[in-house]
Amino acid sequence: MRGADYVVKRIAFALITVFIAITLNFVLFRAIRGDAVDALGRCRQCTAAFKAYSRHELGLDKSRWAQYRIYVVGLFRGNLGSSLRTEKPVTTELWDPIKNTIPMVALGTFFSIVFGIAAGVLSAWRRGTALDKTNLYVSLGFYSMPPQWLGLLVVLYVAGWLALPTSGIKDPILGILSSPSTMQVIADRLKHMVLPAATLGLVLYGEYALVARSAMLETLGEDYVLTARAKGLSNWEIVRTHGLRNAMLPIVTLVALSLGYIIGGAITIEYVFSYPGIGLAIVEAIDQRDYPVLQGAFLLLTLSVILFNLVADLLYFKLDPRVTT
Repeated sequence: MRGADYVVKRIAFALITVFIAITLNFVLFRAIRGDAVDALGRCRQCTAAFKAYSRHELGLDKSRWAQYRIYVVGLFRGNLGSSLRTEKPVTTELWDPIKNTIPMVALGTFFSIVFGIAAGVLSAWRRGTALDKTNLYVSLGFYSMPPQWLGLLVVLYVAGWLALPTSGIKDPILGILSSPSTMQVIADRLKHMVLPAATLGLVLYGEYALVARSAMLETLGEDYVLTARAKGLSNWEIVRTHGLRNAMLPIVTLVALSLGYIIGGAITIEYVFSYPGIGLAIVEAIDQRDYPVLQGAFLLLTLSVILFNLVADLLYFKLDPRVTT
């Protein structure tokens, strides 16, 4: 029953957080000076009558409470509003960028999780050695690098050496002369996402390696590890069976946060590589002051973070039942 209470409380807390996030998302964008009609570039020289008509069409002439009610009801129906720039539904405007972002960010995140955790565990196992110091300096270096600066270095010094594209998501001439096969399309997409994914993966690699090393060092200093050594277990058995599982709580938190930001993409990296993902779409919406698109993107990002944090909370119970006490 205690485990069931923990799960119910976590889910209830997540739902309350979602409600707060929805409310803040509504309030913050309406706290900005002016409104959506004022943000329209084509309305800078519009007549007062046309602005009033536009506000009526967008529902901006209603009270804040009425607008909030319409906003919440629309969300429950899956309606995030319409773009001011294209007048298409926000879900349509965001769906294609999200489909482009998820594989790229997932590839970089997978790289960072696998190699970062492995490097952190190995570094803690060989604490004080040249291997540990080298990994520590490399991890700190990548972790401290601004993603956009690292992306520029990759464009200037790595892209030409590897003959990889530095912008876009596909070859503009692919399919002009003949119909490409599925494998050709997949290979072309992979070539375009390798560099932005690698840039993201290297930045996250440093974070994962440092957190995994710190968590493992703390765990390997516990009394039960000393008892395992006294029983004659090998170092690798101690690391694998006693150290790694008990060090997973902070690592699970970091993984959940990283996965939560998959929907948000990597704004600076996508901007450097002109990768048409959700990050670049957010930048363009900011430039054009397309508030409904920004509101929808921020809401999806918030919901994804809340969802993966809920998953992390539930995994805590599986990894360490003591969290329910």
